[in-house]
Amino acid sequence: MFDEIRFNTIERLPNYVFAEVNAIKLAARRQGEDIIDFSMGNPDGRTPQHIIDKLAESAQKDKTHGYSASQGIYKLRLAICNWYKRKYNVTLDPETEAVVTLGSKEGFVHLVHAIINPGDVAVVPDPAYPIHTQAFIIAGGNVHKMGLDFNDEFELDENRFFEKLQKTFQDSIPRPKYVVVNFPHNPTTVTVNKSFYERLVAMAYKERFYIISDIAYADLTYDGYKTPSIFEVEGAKDVAVESYTLSKSYNMAGWRVGFVVGAPKLIAALKKIKSWFDYGMFTPIQVAATVALDGPQDCVEEIKDTYKKRRDVLVESFSNAGWKLKAPRSTMFVWAKIPPCAQHLGSMEFSKQLLTKAKVAVSPGIGFGEHGDKYVRIALIENENRIRQAARNIKKYLKQLEETS
Repeated sequence: MFDEIRFNTIERLPNYVFAEVNAIKLAARRQGEDIIDFSMGNPDGRTPQHIIDKLAESAQKDKTHGYSASQGIYKLRLAICNWYKRKYNVTLDPETEAVVTLGSKEGFVHLVHAIINPGDVAVVPDPAYPIHTQAFIIAGGNVHKMGLDFNDEFELDENRFFEKLQKTFQDSIPRPKYVVVNFPHNPTTVTVNKSFYERLVAMAYKERFYIISDIAYADLTYDGYKTPSIFEVEGAKDVAVESYTLSKSYNMAGWRVGFVVGAPKLIAALKKIKSWFDYGMFTPIQVAATVALDGPQDCVEEIKDTYKKRRDVLVESFSNAGWKLKAPRSTMFVWAKIPPCAQHLGSMEFSKQLLTKAKVAVSPGIGFGEHGDKYVRIALIENENRIRQAARNIKKYLKQLEETS
């Protein structure tokens, strides 16, 4: 009798593309098979000890167990602003230009809920981290997907990006109100220079749109590359917000600590909607996050070095196995073009075959958008011995594939 009741928001959301691969992976593990898992960007390392110690110390205090402010405790917001000052020489106001979020994903979704009107259009590069697209769908907006162009070194083709973006503003009705950028990029690892943000901010003033920038992987950079912030550009705080998470840089994924900073109008909107949705994270977690941002940063360098070593081993061993890969300059991923002998399969079927025949799990590129279908994403979450074992398994699989085709 309830069949006629429709859930319009849910019906607009696509099926979760990764679910099929995950189901195969779980079934194989239940049967006792050893799956080498590169499929999820879930850090495998331990949170640095001084951060854990601060959590334990704060949790022993009676006063830290009550409700917490949804915008985050003042000391953590101040630490966020100090982090920006040290890293980018950017000055932020902890009262009006910073808000603590339950990870960057929650902050992004609630921000979109706070600022989107039904039918508003957001421009999102494709491929993309799925929530960068689906947050707007969930909130009742629309998304214009724009293919991401980059070179063999995973550097953004700036000119092509702005040609496409300008054309989008010329052709789109209604005109877009938001542009989402995420550099270093998940899943492609693509990077940009400060000149990109200078052009983007100038265009935002001209075309009257807001920029939502996600720099979740800002600290995970290699080979001399440094991630810029949009707020290094004069005037950016009027037209942009930027989000960050402690999940990757500090191995704090399960702690769910992130933040959004920037344009006071958007920050105020996020604070207001969060005040209705939640009371903020457990205070001892916020105290520990303050120590993470304000304390010694050697741990970040150690975590970065771990990913770099894994990157180097993976690129070398997989290339020797017949799957030629290029080393990215950022993130904890390798954006791997499907080998020539398997390109006819597409990313979904290739991922399924890697799982069933080589016992290696990766994320199919199609799960991040149609422009990702020639690639798979490999997360650097297995140790170096496991990476080499995966390469041996893949070598056998590719040899069999070449022989049969």
